[in-house]
Amino acid sequence: MSELVRYELHEHVAQVTIDRPESRNALNPEAYRQLEAAFRQAQADPEVRCVLLTGADPSFCSGDDVKEIMAGPAREATVTQLRQVRPRATPAAIAVLECDRPVVAAVNGPAVGWGMDLTLFCDIRIASERARFAELFIKRGLVSDIGGLLRLPQVVGPSKAAELLFTGDVIDAKEAERIGLVSQVVPHESLLPAARALCAKIAANPPLALRSMKEGLRRARLSDPHELGGWVSQTLGVLFQTEDHREGVKSFLEKRAPVFRGR
Repeated sequence: MSELVRYELHEHVAQVTIDRPESRNALNPEAYRQLEAAFRQAQADPEVRCVLLTGADPSFCSGDDVKEIMAGPAREATVTQLRQVRPRATPAAIAVLECDRPVVAAVNGPAVGWGMDLTLFCDIRIASERARFAELFIKRGLVSDIGGLLRLPQVVGPSKAAELLFTGDVIDAKEAERIGLVSQVVPHESLLPAARALCAKIAANPPLALRSMKEGLRRARLSDPHELGGWVSQTLGVLFQTEDHREGVKSFLEKRAPVFRGR
């Protein structure tokens, strides 16, 4: 079986790379399965503190492989699955969303259709100057996945999200930065070094607190203030007992760099 999604671990950062450059990193059924498996692997590995997601140049991800999923042999199976009485959300989407480590997308080129949704499942997006974004579902007579319908309005606001979803317009990296879709735009050759540097900075922090911080952000989108405040108090009660908290305080008082061990 060919490797369509590469997985590498280096110094607590798992790098997941979609590797179908000949099809602009479009996802066929096997690529979807491998993408889900990569994030499940990162989730299960206690050594992983941050995940970096990117694509093999020249694209980030062009979404569904139209030839296979919409016009090829996988079409019938896809339609059958979607028409189930209780169809599931896209498993790869859930795997990314359920990953409790911070996820950084290094968007190296076009991220369109489900590829744009995939960037929205991530916590932080950094873009190359060559990046392009588009919610192309409307152009195919379809609706967006969770990324466009749920996450996009949270990131850029309901009005701008509706505009992008209703028109299917393509926007460049600078416009994506202007509307808050990406946090920064860098020269193409600087993208992976910048993303890896950010991941390393994140991974240097105490992993238990990092995972709780991400869970707090998730709950903040769903909870009322009283529920969120109660969760914060309970979580702090646990984190105050960790070795990493004691190390954070001790290193501050001793004026040295902390060494966190995830305990």
